[in-house]
Amino acid sequence: MSLNRTLEEQRKDFAARRLIATPIAGLIAWTVVAVGALFLGPVGKSLLLFVATGSIVYLGILVSKLTGEDFLDKSRPKNTFDTLFMYSVGMAVLVYAIAIPFFMLDHTSLPLSVGVLTGLMWLPISWIIQHWIGIVHGVLRTVLVVGAWYLFPEQRFLAIPVVIIVLYLFAIVVLEKRWRALSK
Repeated sequence: MSLNRTLEEQRKDFAARRLIATPIAGLIAWTVVAVGALFLGPVGKSLLLFVATGSIVYLGILVSKLTGEDFLDKSRPKNTFDTLFMYSVGMAVLVYAIAIPFFMLDHTSLPLSVGVLTGLMWLPISWIIQHWIGIVHGVLRTVLVVGAWYLFPEQRFLAIPVVIIVLYLFAIVVLEKRWRALSK
């Protein structure tokens, strides 16, 4: 139980996890958005982006069973950093309050706002696991998504997901190598 362990012990326990289920879920969701951008009109692309990115947490729960992380495992000791992670997920969901009004003014703002704002949750992960990947992912995601938004105005629903997909692939590789090194 978390009451018997220090915060540092709980942080180390959280940091020893694999941590790839949620990035894999994000990778899947943004890949669906990118593929949809090739075939759908503005309304379809927008709805798909809302649904796909809104389902990342649920996809993450499913993927966590396949990666051995099992987010719903009740036998694991309570960990304060699980709660912090869920608050970060909640923060990412709340940013839709920014994305939706801008979307209503310009539907092409949707991949920009959702792409940047949901990437913010990577920063606390870096602090928890004391590893650079969250900072690098969050900062690169912000810079590259904004860049793609300006560079590809006619292909925003494709270019921005491609940037995010590449960053997720990089993060998954780094996190997996990190976990394997910790597991030795």
